[in-house]
Amino acid sequence: QAQLVESGGGLVQAGGSLRLSCVASGGIFGNYAMGWFRQAPGKAREFVAAISKSGITTYYAQSVKGRFTISRDNTKNTLYLQMNSLIPEDTAVYYCAAGSGVSTNVLSYAYWGQGTQVTVSS
Repeated sequence: QAQLVESGGGLVQAGGSLRLSCVASGGIFGNYAMGWFRQAPGKAREFVAAISKSGITTYYAQSVKGRFTISRDNTKNTLYLQMNSLIPEDTAVYYCAAGSGVSTNVLSYAYWGQGTQVTVSS
């Protein structure tokens, strides 16, 4: 079983940047496809980005394409989300997730972190 711990969230002004990290333990990191999701107050959890086990294939939500970059370092058991040109609509709790296959569907991921808050002020 994988345990996931996110970090790197915080308060940033619109136009700024943040890099989220997700450290995995308890399993072989390279055996998992990984994803980032986010949930704003009163809204459903939504897909942000996903990456294949090897890191070769990535997917992005249309709302973040061109601004966010997902990457992974399998030697460090770590997943990243570089977020640039942040806007207030990006404010949410961000979760990393691990699953058997890369997917944009929240139901495809078996393991989840506790989340990290990202707040973008206008």
